[in-house]
Amino acid sequence: MGAIPTFDSAPFDSAQAASVLDWWHDAGVDLLVEDEPRDWMAAEPVRPIGFAAPAPAPLPAPGLVPTLPAAAPAALLPDTLDAFLAWRLSDAAPEAAWDGISLTATGPAEAPLMVLVDCPDRDDGEAGQILSGAAGRLFDRMLAAIGQSRETIHLASVCARRPLAGRTPAGLETRLAEISLHHIGLVRPRSLLLLGNAASRAVLGTELTGARGHSHAVDHKSGKSQAVASFHPRFLIEKPMAKAESWKDLQRIMGDMRA
Repeated sequence: MGAIPTFDSAPFDSAQAASVLDWWHDAGVDLLVEDEPRDWMAAEPVRPIGFAAPAPAPLPAPGLVPTLPAAAPAALLPDTLDAFLAWRLSDAAPEAAWDGISLTATGPAEAPLMVLVDCPDRDDGEAGQILSGAAGRLFDRMLAAIGQSRETIHLASVCARRPLAGRTPAGLETRLAEISLHHIGLVRPRSLLLLGNAASRAVLGTELTGARGHSHAVDHKSGKSQAVASFHPRFLIEKPMAKAESWKDLQRIMGDMRA
């Protein structure tokens, strides 16, 4: 296949339309238009990685009664991995109102390598695990190439359920990023592999195209992890030419784990 998914002469149905949207989302194109013009040549603002000290609250205007600041969202999350994973499947999770089935993370609680993807694929609910089907088989081969398997890594997703067309709602991106960083802090992996644009944005605050090519130190409440961003397996299926670049990313992960 080429860079743009192609289909036969059969009618273009909703499943095919969703597949096309998935492909563009993995490539980093997650919106069509914006309300305000954007200077695409301007430097991207730097967003702190991990947990940063909150900015001081502004002083209330004279005559106004100050309101108490809201509790930090991360402080409300369970502080053990078992409790956190149970919470991710509960009605209190941000995705609880979405259609579909929530899938929990899998793998050892203290795995040296944690892999984070955007969300379950359409067929993952029936399979009962993240990354099933053709993308899952390719993922298993990628793990084997670096001497790993699903039994040795901790695999999770930014969204516990699949959002509409596979795209994280803009209004929940910040909350889901906080949840992902909390999850990373509970696992405390030595290395972190971020597959796809949504995972890169959630953890690094950077588009995949800008995040690739080097390792990133990610601060979390339990220390630091070295993160590498790469392509999602479903993107590699649609664009096999990107597999060479993906292999470079996997080699970087191996180097970080041996350092």
